Amino acid sequence: MFNYYCLNPIAQVGLNDFTSDFEKTDEVNHAEGILVRSAVMHDMQFDEKLLCIARAGAGTNNIPLDRCAQEGIVVFNTPGANANGVKELVIAGMLLASRDILGGVNYVLSDKDNPDIAKAAEKEKKKFAGTEIQGKKLGIIGLGAIGVKVANVAKHLGMEVYGYDPYVSVNAAWNLSRDVKHVLNVEDIYSNCDIITIHVPLLDSTKGMINADAISKMKDGVIILNFARDLLCNEQDILDGIKDGRIHKYVSDFPNPTTAGQEGCIVIPHLGASTEESEDNCAKMAVKEMMEYLNNGNIQNSVNYPNCDMGVCETAGRVAIFHKNIANMITKFSACLGDAGINIANMINKSKGEVAYSMFDIESPATEEILKKLQAIDGVFRVRVVK
Repeated sequence: MFNYYCLNPIAQVGLNDFTSDFEKTDEVNHAEGILVRSAVMHDMQFDEKLLCIARAGAGTNNIPLDRCAQEGIVVFNTPGANANGVKELVIAGMLLASRDILGGVNYVLSDKDNPDIAKAAEKEKKKFAGTEIQGKKLGIIGLGAIGVKVANVAKHLGMEVYGYDPYVSVNAAWNLSRDVKHVLNVEDIYSNCDIITIHVPLLDSTKGMINADAISKMKDGVIILNFARDLLCNEQDILDGIKDGRIHKYVSDFPNPTTAGQEGCIVIPHLGASTEESEDNCAKMAVKEMMEYLNNGNIQNSVNYPNCDMGVCETAGRVAIFHKNIANMITKFSACLGDAGINIANMINKSKGEVAYSMFDIESPATEEILKKLQAIDGVFRVRVVK
């Protein structure tokens, strides 16, 4: 029996997928697994019972990934589960920025008591005229699940689409329209595109990537859309670009004091994945990942450990070891098991950066003594008995 804890409300359609050997608990320290959406976990102390955290969404900046890796806690996310919801809002943001729809709506609200509002609106509507997106050049920085969907629908809207992603996956490439122009230098996006949308993770290398230098290389009147992470843009530089006329509109899904209510900024209250369908999809994927890991030790869509799949254990036992990605670890594990007379029927080892994950299917159960010896090996973070 496994216990799970919901740190945020999680769609019931996902929780319904838990099998009878999983039970919801109201005590976080009693849980082997935590389901979370946007709750910040950096100041949380994790009980030694905790084995995994599943983020029902893509971003994991609210989770202390490195600390979790050091404690042998696998962190999952749900890439692509909310991609369609975000894609649709990106297209909506593009239209809001190209046509002054919000300005027109606000005008009607301000004049709602005017009995001649229809006649007055005909005179005023020229103030809210905009441009069409058909024929415009759209630059997409990041061709992951969301970027690819935006690219494909933009092509159907008659836009000329440029995509930049030096690490585009094979799966994304297969799903990307052949009409999208894949550029090798992000500056080609800056210099050519009328509208630029960002879909990259927040890393040290991407933080503040849209800054004064990048903006200086963009076309006058550019529209910038940020539905990925607010810190990807230096928003003070964005405001300066709006003031200078370089940027026509900045559309962000991340409200903060810098941009909220500022001229030229359309700030949305983080609605990218706030659809019933996205929340359901994220919940179902997160639950599936958690169950597969807790039941079998298999890892899919982890952000701090490598993907690893050895199927269902058919031997007497399965042991999983979280450790540093350094030489001779497998030799030490094998020797420890061999010295105890335990034969290894099957094994797998995968690494990701500085950490690694190994699983051993063994022909007799591991004793407490063996587990302590494995845990004592220098470089081991955690030893878990899966079966």
